[in-house]
Amino acid sequence: MEVNTNPSQTHRFPVPHKKVSVDVKGNKTDIVICSYENHFMVIVTQIGSMGTILHARKEESVSTEPTFSVSVIFGKRDEPLLLACARQLIEHISSSGSSKRLVLSLGLKDHRPETLRGVASAVTENRMW
Repeated sequence: MEVNTNPSQTHRFPVPHKKVSVDVKGNKTDIVICSYENHFMVIVTQIGSMGTILHARKEESVSTEPTFSVSVIFGKRDEPLLLACARQLIEHISSSGSSKRLVLSLGLKDHRPETLRGVASAVTENRMW
């Protein structure tokens, strides 16, 4: 396998994506949103690494009210506000008419409600759905 180490030869990432840096409660926050065929991957980091990874989806049901499933794939399982952030984003994705699932990575310096509200707001402002 050959690895290209020449920085002058850049290749376009084959998945539609958006990268932004925003300030959330005084912390530089990098956000990458990728749109795959059946899911969105959203990476939010203030610490330069992935952090807790969550999976969220709309449950298929016959009821009139939609239900959503959110679970932790990797990382902090005792942080209910991380689950709430993922749920808010999947509800937003669903309400826009998309049926894609969400894989969300949150590498944050703190998990206070105002930080997570800022993260959810920044992601929805820069959405790809």
